[in-house]
Amino acid sequence: MKRQPLSGKPGARKNPVNPVNLVSPAKPGVPGAPDSGGLVYSTEAGRMCPACRQPLNACQCAALAATARAADLAKGDGIVRVGRETGGRGGKLVTVVRGLPLADEALATLGKQLRTACGTGGTVKDGVLELQGEHRDRVVALLTAQDYRVKRVGG
Repeated sequence: MKRQPLSGKPGARKNPVNPVNLVSPAKPGVPGAPDSGGLVYSTEAGRMCPACRQPLNACQCAALAATARAADLAKGDGIVRVGRETGGRGGKLVTVVRGLPLADEALATLGKQLRTACGTGGTVKDGVLELQGEHRDRVVALLTAQDYRVKRVGG
C-alpha cells in the first residue's frame, strides 16, 4: 500500500517552511539584526535628528562637528597656502586659499575682506576660500599684512 502525504496532496512536504519565520524582527542593540531606521518624528518632541536620535532642538551634532573642525585646524602646520585652480570650473581661473586657522564665521569675514579688496566674487567651501580670477599676489600681500605665514603654491 502506498503512503499518502499528510496534506493529502501528492508531493506535499511534511514540514513546510514558512518564509515569514526566516526574517528576524528588528531588535535594537542585537548584532546581526536589521536596523529599524530610527525614529523620525515623535508626538512629544517633534522632529528627531537621524544621526544622534535626539529632538532637533537638543541635537548636538552641529556642535560636535564644529569641535572636530576646530581640532583639525589646530593640527595644521600654520602656513596659509595661496594657489590657483581651473579644474571643474569650465576653464575659469580661481584663486584658492587653504590652511587658514579660523572658525567658519571668522573665515567668512576674512573672505568678505579679501573679495572687497580684490573687487571680485568668491565663496567659502569646507574651510577653503575661493576668489574668482587671478589674485594670488594681492591675497598674499593682504594676508602677510595680517601676520599670517603665507606660501604661494602652484605655477
